[in-house]
Amino acid sequence: MSEAPRQPRIENEPTLMITLGWYAAVGGVVFVVSILIADFVVPEHDWIADTISDLGAGRFEYIVDIGLYSLSASFIALALLAAHVHMGGWGWSVGIVGLAVLGLVVFLVGARNEYGDSDNDGWVIHSYLVYLLGLLMALIPALLHSGARRASATYGNCLVAVGVMWTISAPWFFFLPTTVDGLYERYLGLIALALIFTLSHFFIRHGRAFDDRR
Repeated sequence: MSEAPRQPRIENEPTLMITLGWYAAVGGVVFVVSILIADFVVPEHDWIADTISDLGAGRFEYIVDIGLYSLSASFIALALLAAHVHMGGWGWSVGIVGLAVLGLVVFLVGARNEYGDSDNDGWVIHSYLVYLLGLLMALIPALLHSGARRASATYGNCLVAVGVMWTISAPWFFFLPTTVDGLYERYLGLIALALIFTLSHFFIRHGRAFDDRR
């Protein structure tokens, strides 16, 4: 007679939470550093007028690609953390999927190398990826804020602020003159980083709290 399958242990792993939390935060920092390096390395680049996508086209595209892949890894790490530390509710569950998809979208932006540089080789999906990224950035904070609020009102309020700022700010990017859209895109990038750092801090603190109880 076959032995009954063992039930998995249901418990929090503080080391995993702390490690992935820092991993996500560092990925955001690497993205910022890569953009700053590319701003200086790419010749004749105007960081006010030229977008981050412009940095990703040409000889030095690998610099921005490193940053994008690091940013993608940050969102994937946050999705893993959100699945491990489920704060309850359908919103949190959908938010986990949203973080994973957002990580995939950012990865595809870097991998496809379609940056509005007259690339007509195959099916150009850059614009669609940007629209999806914008939608996910608006929805994810709204989906996660109730769960985060169960741990602390501060985290819930921070996610609400991120979602509101993104929802109000992001659509204007498509109507700005090309002389300033590079600067505005960097501002939107800071909002995305605020989402990453808020969630990273939440999970790191959560992990440390469980570690102290051991």
